[in-house]
Amino acid sequence: MGCFAVSTMFFHEYTCDQIFDYISESGLDSLEFWVETPHFWVRGCPEDEISGCIAGHPELSPITVHAPSLDLNPCSINPRVAEISVEYTIEAIRMAERIGAAVVTVHPGRRTAKREPSAPDYKRFETYVARLEEVAEETGVKVAIENMEPRINTLLATAEDVAEVLEREPWLWLTFDMGHAMMNSQAEVGRFLDLCIERIVNVHVSALGGNGRPHHPIHDDPDALGVLADLADRGYPGLLTLEIDDMIFPAALSAEEKIVLLSRELVALKEAFF
Repeated sequence: MGCFAVSTMFFHEYTCDQIFDYISESGLDSLEFWVETPHFWVRGCPEDEISGCIAGHPELSPITVHAPSLDLNPCSINPRVAEISVEYTIEAIRMAERIGAAVVTVHPGRRTAKREPSAPDYKRFETYVARLEEVAEETGVKVAIENMEPRINTLLATAEDVAEVLEREPWLWLTFDMGHAMMNSQAEVGRFLDLCIERIVNVHVSALGGNGRPHHPIHDDPDALGVLADLADRGYPGLLTLEIDDMIFPAALSAEEKIVLLSRELVALKEAFF
């Protein structure tokens, strides 16, 4: 049986204690705490507050963590950008250890130019992964790299590329973003599961919208529900983390409306896995 969670970024505008309250009220089992959740990030990352939220919501433990990524790039051609990006990722892993998080999701980075990744880009990626391995060994935290959207300068957008990295790095895990894979094709989703299912510890769950973009609700989307059914048929036992963009709706959702939507999504998740 899976563990059903949601990204804290769905409650982008709320305080951390409100976010924990709302997710608990929705009936979900856990949450993925984005370090860049605004109430946490812009106030200097007060870790004691997050520890307090976790202690006050034992029904949501253990949580997972998503390392900072929004305007960072550990494979940047700019060495200062690359270095601070790596350091933020390392600090997220160390924070995860301190707060008792089970998994940290990290992004692989990308080529700075809108061109196919080249040998120097992959070299920077290897350096980044080596540093993550060191801190993973020190902390004992599971580090899971995420497959990315299929863009020209993306690293790790295909099942074959991800499988190659996982084979080379036996300590590393995968956060499988099903929406990113579906942007390639439904067949690509199957290839990810064929090649990587044993290394998946978290699934970012969303459907594609009419614009072909991910982060839409899954409860009435046949393609997304089909992916979940495939995961269930293969016996996937791990985390399933809803990633929903609250900006896709015609009007801003209230907290109550967001809770109701998550409850509907939870029903769909349970129907797929029970």
